[in-house]
Amino acid sequence: MPHVLEILRQAEALLAHHAVDSPRLSAQILLAKVLGLSRLDLMLEPLQEVSSLQRKVFDRLVTRRSRGEPVAYLVGHKEFYGLDFMVDHRVLIPRPETEELVEHLHTTLDPDAAFVFADVGTGSGALAVTLAHLFPRARGVAVDIDAGALDVARHNARKHGVLERLMMVRGDLATSLLPLSLDLVVTNPPYVSDAEYADLSREVAEFEPQKALVAGPDGMDCLRRIEAQARTVLKPQGSLWAEMGWKQGGLVSRLFGNWAECTVYKDLGGRDRFVHAIL
Repeated sequence: MPHVLEILRQAEALLAHHAVDSPRLSAQILLAKVLGLSRLDLMLEPLQEVSSLQRKVFDRLVTRRSRGEPVAYLVGHKEFYGLDFMVDHRVLIPRPETEELVEHLHTTLDPDAAFVFADVGTGSGALAVTLAHLFPRARGVAVDIDAGALDVARHNARKHGVLERLMMVRGDLATSLLPLSLDLVVTNPPYVSDAEYADLSREVAEFEPQKALVAGPDGMDCLRRIEAQARTVLKPQGSLWAEMGWKQGGLVSRLFGNWAECTVYKDLGGRDRFVHAIL
């Protein structure tokens, strides 16, 4: 029977030929999934034999990966801020940039703070679940217009033991929230422009939900609506944290220009990526 190292080399070569992102890492993650191992254990056992059935399952996954399907969808989960989230084609795959948004909140809010927040456009629930996990006295509302996305978010909230403090609400952005009910709004809204969407990699454009990505000609359609809605649902001195496109710093600063405070923060790559605004 073939062994781990041999199969990985073959899969990496195939994936590289099809120009997928990170062919070696993709092959390792997929084979570890099939064998029920961690990546570390897989690397420590390069001569472990792989059965014919395991090889068939692996080959099917590699074929799907060669067509551009993201690894997170193939294995059914993605780590985010130290927590493991179930993901599938109903939701956007959580990104490292959004972890940076959580880090801003984690380092600026009192860990014992009791506050009420909403995650607008929750998708997988990555933001809502992580905030509820980090702040055990917080309560939140996870809002999404898509019922399938809310099912995923609900699963993840239950998995991490925070479902009792999170209400799942199907709604169009913040329209379903009560006036003056929130201390904090967090959101990673669609912010890709129509032109940018045309240039996205196939791994994103062909597999991840378009409605979770695209927001009109300048990518600002959703954030404009959220800004207006946040004025109604936030309490006095309430705040909003949002992720945005790296070209949108000027637009966002003008959008929140009438708030008491507005600060644009850069991501680790030095690009405008987040806004924090206080009423």
